[in-house]
Amino acid sequence: MDQARKEKLRNITFLGFSVVIGILAASGAILFRTLIELFQNLFWASGTTFLEKLIHSPWWLKLLVPTAVGMFAGPLITFLAPEIKGTGIPEVIFSVAARESTIRHRVTLLKSVITSLLIGGGASVGREGPIAQIGASVGSSMAQLFKLGPEMRRAYLAAGAAAGIAATFNAPMAGTLFAVEIILLDIEIVYLSHIVISAVTGSVLSRLFWGEFPAFNVPVFHPSHPWELPIYLLLGCLAGFAAIGFVRMITFADAAFQRIPIPDWAKPALGGLLLGCLALKLPEVMGVGYDSINATLDGTLGLKMAFILLAAKMAATSLCIGSGMSGGIFAPSLVLGATLGTTVSLALSGFFPGLGLSPSNYALAGMGALVAGSTLAPITAIMTIFEITYNYRVMLPLMAACISSTLIVKYFLGYSAYEMKLLKQGVNIVRGHDVGILRSLRTREFMDRKFESLKDATPIMKVIERFMQSSYPHFVVLNEQDALVGMLSPRDLKSTLDKLEELKDIVVAADLMTTRVISLSAEDNLEKALYLFEDHKVSLLPVTDPGAPRHVLGVLKKDKLLQAYRERVLKDRILSIPAR
Repeated sequence: MDQARKEKLRNITFLGFSVVIGILAASGAILFRTLIELFQNLFWASGTTFLEKLIHSPWWLKLLVPTAVGMFAGPLITFLAPEIKGTGIPEVIFSVAARESTIRHRVTLLKSVITSLLIGGGASVGREGPIAQIGASVGSSMAQLFKLGPEMRRAYLAAGAAAGIAATFNAPMAGTLFAVEIILLDIEIVYLSHIVISAVTGSVLSRLFWGEFPAFNVPVFHPSHPWELPIYLLLGCLAGFAAIGFVRMITFADAAFQRIPIPDWAKPALGGLLLGCLALKLPEVMGVGYDSINATLDGTLGLKMAFILLAAKMAATSLCIGSGMSGGIFAPSLVLGATLGTTVSLALSGFFPGLGLSPSNYALAGMGALVAGSTLAPITAIMTIFEITYNYRVMLPLMAACISSTLIVKYFLGYSAYEMKLLKQGVNIVRGHDVGILRSLRTREFMDRKFESLKDATPIMKVIERFMQSSYPHFVVLNEQDALVGMLSPRDLKSTLDKLEELKDIVVAADLMTTRVISLSAEDNLEKALYLFEDHKVSLLPVTDPGAPRHVLGVLKKDKLLQAYRERVLKDRILSIPAR
């Protein structure tokens, strides 16, 4: 069999693998939602909707249940899998950026059980982010199981996330765009087919299980007048500022809980107690919030209630995420956008009754706009709402609201909710294919294991002799225990050359070397190395053992990094040419 036929057979096999990933990820989403319903029925009184269950439950249960599930989940999150804390999407992005798309296998099970328990117990978080993380974990685990390379592992991680989102909303396009726009830092077109196939498979499986279900009770979208477009632009701008407030409030709550002098494992219980206190007055803040969205779309939510729920839901979700619970912000963003759109339309109608604005229309546009602002993924937000409505008339108002919201957030904040969490951890995610190439390459693969070194007690005359003999005059300085203590370059010798006769018997390498050494770990990627080279204007960096930071394994030269980059770009271009 020739090489071209082997490559085509390999591609067909990988596409079949995409179907399997879609089935497994969608099954995880179905199991996750089933667990949520199970816990809701177990913890709360009877009712046809979750809000009815809460209303029919006694007041003490609203305090006890979220506190108890927080107390149970806290130790599991803290000690078994800290990466399932919070929305889950920043951890998936980080695994793509810095861990070669590797996610631990245990994440799938623990994320499913713990987050479903919290949401079932009333936590004001979303299920979409956890479902995406579960799907991503499935894709990554399957790729690891079959020992696929980093590129395919990344593609299947994204495919799993796409399948999970597609199964949740019955929206394959939204699932695909979610994976591409939010999770992946760059995308090779050749891998897009894998993501699409998994998303379609996930959506088909969800339809087989739940039927042709709509995610919400969506009315027919009928814009009243063409001149309403400026109002949708205004709504988008307000949604942008609301998204900034939402992100800031989550960050503030996280910092506030960090300052509370109790163990981390107990903080979700405190968050649950505070949520319960808020729910005593406003039970709508508990849970995913789809009942509140349906109320805005049905036109049954009044102006005062919409405004109160907007502020209360923002506070409730911030308490849950900030305290360390596991859950997403996608659904809360939809609730905030729906209540904001309702508030804007009803307020304007109160001042200008002749406008004839439809609250449900503005609720839909607000949902997309706030998701676009909080995630900085406007195309995903637009396609999510479009696939919910399947009405092309929604597109123009939706685009106006989503793009204006995104621009406001980019200008005044600059980061999405997911990127803000990573930035707080010292991880600055830069998107783009060129950066992605460096990010996928490890220092250990390109360092020189043979390097020039000196002992710190080496006399200056011996140092000069070594410099004269070396073709690359940068020396790693080691002590008697062979631990890194400094670096020595020609510029360090300049101040001694005019007094060489006086100093030749006195000065040693330790007196001349630079002690503030900038180094790399063998596990660091070449993106970090490039930043260090540019920031510190050096041409060589020592590479140390991750487990022993002063044990030098080799050195990385800047020209070696640039050579590796050029070779990888050339390789990618060659591999992107289809076989004939």
